[in-house]
Amino acid sequence: MSLLNEVKSLLRRYRIIPKKRLGQNFLVNENILQEMVYYASLNSKDTVLEVGAGLGFLTERLAEKAGRVIAVEIDDKLVRALRRRLMPYDNVTIIHGDIMKVKIPQFNKVVSTPPYFISSPLHFWLLNKRFEEAILSFQEEFARRLTATPGSRDYGRLTVATYYRAEAEILRAVPKEAFWPRPKVDSSIVRLKPRNPPFSVADEKLFFEVVNVIFTQRNKKLRNALIPFFSRFRISSKDSVKIAEALPFYERRPRDLSPEEIGLVVDGIFKELHSMCLIR
Repeated sequence: MSLLNEVKSLLRRYRIIPKKRLGQNFLVNENILQEMVYYASLNSKDTVLEVGAGLGFLTERLAEKAGRVIAVEIDDKLVRALRRRLMPYDNVTIIHGDIMKVKIPQFNKVVSTPPYFISSPLHFWLLNKRFEEAILSFQEEFARRLTATPGSRDYGRLTVATYYRAEAEILRAVPKEAFWPRPKVDSSIVRLKPRNPPFSVADEKLFFEVVNVIFTQRNKKLRNALIPFFSRFRISSKDSVKIAEALPFYERRPRDLSPEEIGLVVDGIFKELHSMCLIR
């Protein structure tokens, strides 16, 4: 039986109607499932996290290679199907709940086809975790944003935050026909490898705050994108302009600044605010 027919059969058996709001699109291409497992280079020492385990097709293939699999699923009916399907695998732990809210045991790898709607929160959640490698299926546009270059249309906050925390690489394209129900857009398989930041900043919290602010106005000159930011420190308009124009690259646009250049800007901001006793 093909994976597509098996999905349809299981959905009928468990009276499950795929929920669009939960992004329930099941990967039904055997080759791509096997490639995801291959990319992760699994062995018996690995504990793998899977987010959005669905009907368990990827889970089974992970369980055959890894020492332990932690399968997270939020949907009640899918959890029931998972528990029955995965009974033969004593190395699979099924967690019923929201990945952002439940307690997750320690893992060292991630292999998953998460729902599109949690791509961003899941990505930032992972960037704050300790693990070796993640193989993830993301919406094609989201994957491009992870790996974009300065000056490109897709370059932004997501790119800079990812670059600071991890190496990101697009491994292959996945056509929408590989899923059922078929989504409206294609996907990409992405590899994430956490790393130490490739450059240092005086204040990480300030760095991410500034990144968030300037990329909401990515097409303005940096000077104009930053002046409203200084108002939160109760700095006058006149002094805000003075600080902004003392910074490096103040006449360039955020969309064109490399992460390293943004780091230099933030260090300049930190120096100014620290001298005014507005930040420690």
